[in-house]
Amino acid sequence: MKFDKIHHIAIIGSDYEASKNFYVNLLGFEVIRENYRKEREDYKIDLKCGEQEIELFIIKNCPQRPSYPEAYGLRHLAFYVDSVEETVARLEKKGIRTEPVRVDEFTGKKMTFFQDPDGLPLEIHE
Repeated sequence: MKFDKIHHIAIIGSDYEASKNFYVNLLGFEVIRENYRKEREDYKIDLKCGEQEIELFIIKNCPQRPSYPEAYGLRHLAFYVDSVEETVARLEKKGIRTEPVRVDEFTGKKMTFFQDPDGLPLEIHE
């Protein structure tokens, strides 16, 4: 058995306009395909992220994500960037607040976090 790379990551958002604006217009992910699934009354938007995809589901009335204390399961989604400082500056110009930049104690690389409209923690890491 061999796992070469991640095919996609799935994210659930609660608000179609806010989530699509955040991931497409603010973060710059390209829409590959978008579908409304009438039987589920939700949207599924596939976004290009390098060689991988992000499946953005917009589903109303889902339970909120537990944060603190953290729950078992996926903790956060991290994106590789060439420069954390430059990315932070671009995010902040778009009104996206980030945590202070810090250095990962294990890799020695700069990193920080920000959140999507539903509070999902997103990391940028050099």
